[in-house]
Amino acid sequence: MTDMYEAAPTMEETSLRDAMSLFATGVTVLTVGGEHAHGMTANAFTSVSLDPPLVLCCIARSAVMHEAISNSKRFGVSIMGAEQRDTAKYFADKRRPLGQEQFDAVDWLEGPATGVPLLNGSLAWLECELVQFYDGGDHTIFVGQVLSCRRGADAQALLFYSSAFHQV
Repeated sequence: MTDMYEAAPTMEETSLRDAMSLFATGVTVLTVGGEHAHGMTANAFTSVSLDPPLVLCCIARSAVMHEAISNSKRFGVSIMGAEQRDTAKYFADKRRPLGQEQFDAVDWLEGPATGVPLLNGSLAWLECELVQFYDGGDHTIFVGQVLSCRRGADAQALLFYSSAFHQV
C-alpha cells in the first residue's frame, strides 16, 4: 500500500491558498449601504445557525469591506447565479469606483429591512445585522443575524474552484 502523502508536495511547497483553491465554494457579493457603501465578492461565507438565523463571512483586515461592516453594523449578501460571473468579477476588481458610485454599474434594489444594496438576478438575498466578530488571524470573522432573506428564480449557481469561476 502506498502512502498518499509520499508523492504529495509538502506544506513548504504548497501554500494554504493553493490547497484551499481545490475546495469549491459558492460566490457571494457582500454589500453595505449608506455612508459606508461598498461591495465585495466573497466566497468565505456560510450559514452558522437556523435558530437564531446566523451567517458568517470572513474579511481581510486590509479590505475596504472590513471597515465598512465594522462601521455600519449591517450588511447584505447576494448569492450569485452562473449568469452573474461578470458582476462577481466587477466586485472583485480593486480598480472599480469606491463608495455609492460602484453600484451605478449594476442593477440593484434597496433591501427592505436594512437599506443595503441587493443585486438583482441573484439566486438569493440576505440582510444581516452584525452581532459578533472574532479575530481570525489576518481576517475578521463577522457573524450576522439574518433579518430578511428571499429566494430568486431557480437557476444555476456560480462557483469558485481552482482560482476560477465555474457554474453548476
